[in-house]
Amino acid sequence: MVEAILFASSKPVTEKEISDRMPPGCDTARAIARTAEFYQQRGVRVVKVDDAWAIRTAPDLAFLMQKERIQTRRLSRAALETLAIIAYHQPATRAEIEEIRGVGVSQGTLDQLLELDWIGLGRRRKTPGRPVTFVVTRNFLDHFSLESVRDLPGLRELREAGLLASSPSEDFLKGLGLELEQPDRNDSDGSES
Repeated sequence: MVEAILFASSKPVTEKEISDRMPPGCDTARAIARTAEFYQQRGVRVVKVDDAWAIRTAPDLAFLMQKERIQTRRLSRAALETLAIIAYHQPATRAEIEEIRGVGVSQGTLDQLLELDWIGLGRRRKTPGRPVTFVVTRNFLDHFSLESVRDLPGLRELREAGLLASSPSEDFLKGLGLELEQPDRNDSDGSES
């Protein structure tokens, strides 16, 4: 039953949604775990996306799903920076995003990320003006094959992947909650300076 529900769904399904469709008394968590275990060595996997589950192509076979004609939508630098700030600093208000970026955020940038369904509206802050916050969505996690935002890469991983070819400013990295690595400085006798 879990397999059928996941297979028929076009988007990840929460455990509660699965449980609501199962007969009374079923151990939904155990059924999901058994289904995931069954598919562990197959061409598809049952994967957790945030608090939901989905069937996805096994990573080693993903190349089979690529088409010759790939349509890409490039995000502007402003959109990428805004998305990164929200992902690493969520929930973030527009003012916080602008403070970290050092420039204003256009409504078009936020609209594009909302249209892609990579960000969504979070709870309003309990501060004067009750500003709305932005958070990443389940679609963001699904698109980037992340179980949760805790799986976002750190600074070292981003550099090793070549994604930080141009050095971001120290203030921008601190705004994301990432610190620049300081090289070890040792005296000639091996003691730290």
